[in-house]
Amino acid sequence: MHFVDVLNIGKDILKANKKHADKNRELLNSHGIAAFDFMGAIGSGKTLLIEFLINELKDEYKIACIAGDVIAKYDAGRMERHGVKVIPLNTGKECHLDSHQVGHSYLDLDLDNLDIIFIENVGNLICPTDFDLGTHKRTVVVSVSEGDDTVEKHPEIFKTADLTIINKIDIAKAVGSDPVKMFNDAKTINKDMEVLLTSIKNTEGLEKVVEFIKNTVKEVKSNKNKK
Repeated sequence: MHFVDVLNIGKDILKANKKHADKNRELLNSHGIAAFDFMGAIGSGKTLLIEFLINELKDEYKIACIAGDVIAKYDAGRMERHGVKVIPLNTGKECHLDSHQVGHSYLDLDLDNLDIIFIENVGNLICPTDFDLGTHKRTVVVSVSEGDDTVEKHPEIFKTADLTIINKIDIAKAVGSDPVKMFNDAKTINKDMEVLLTSIKNTEGLEKVVEFIKNTVKEVKSNKNKK
């Protein structure tokens, strides 16, 4: 057998993704648009959270969404019902969005008339970890129904997150999970990350999520105006 060569494919892919991500962020900054990447497992509550945020913020901000999934039309349809523009991104066999896909979707949005873009990533806690989409904030949504060891089992995705939302705390006792343990695990992994305990069902803790979004929008627009 003859040795030919070794190709560092993974490294090259991530380098190319980072290049596109930086371009995406520059484009958004030039328009003063704040973008948010929502990651998390299937059933954690990502779509419902985005629906809530749309309703809370759409009277004050102009919002668009990108729904990424193996088949994206279902979650995209849920978001569209709230009166915002939604781009469905079908990933097929891929288990995450990448910055090139997201960048292309911006061509279908009126960036001159937007303040916020919510991006829902494909539902899992592994694949999206290494793929920066060029957003301003990365949010991980986990639920107590996944087990209170789910955070410590998936540390990498939390290391680059700006916000972790521990959701469904209203059913914590019923499923035998400890949300405080999940909170502490997240802080141990990334002490600089904001961690919030929420229940989308009864809106507990969601006012702090809204505040996080508003503060980010203010920061992005402030930076644009300084240039």
